Amino acid sequence: MKSQNKYRKFQLQQKNIEALEKENSRFKRVYSEYENMSNELWNLENSKGEPVPDDFINAMVLQTSYLEDEIEDWLVQFNEKKTQIRH
Repeated sequence: MKSQNKYRKFQLQQKNIEALEKENSRFKRVYSEYENMSNELWNLENSKGEPVPDDFINAMVLQTSYLEDEIEDWLVQFNEKKTQIRH
């Protein structure tokens, strides 16, 4: 059984992400980079091949967390904007 990719934390907000990708090219680029890095990180941590230096993995984890923070900020703003529009 394959383990769940713990770096895929935005799955429940997919509709908002798709809407943001359509309206903001910078968000689309950041989210795409986040997906690529999280997939690569998951693959590195679960591969049976050559061991990867901890420093490299730690740097990828750090970069991925920066991207997550940026994506979360965008999603919060997007959700606030949607809520304001409904009122």
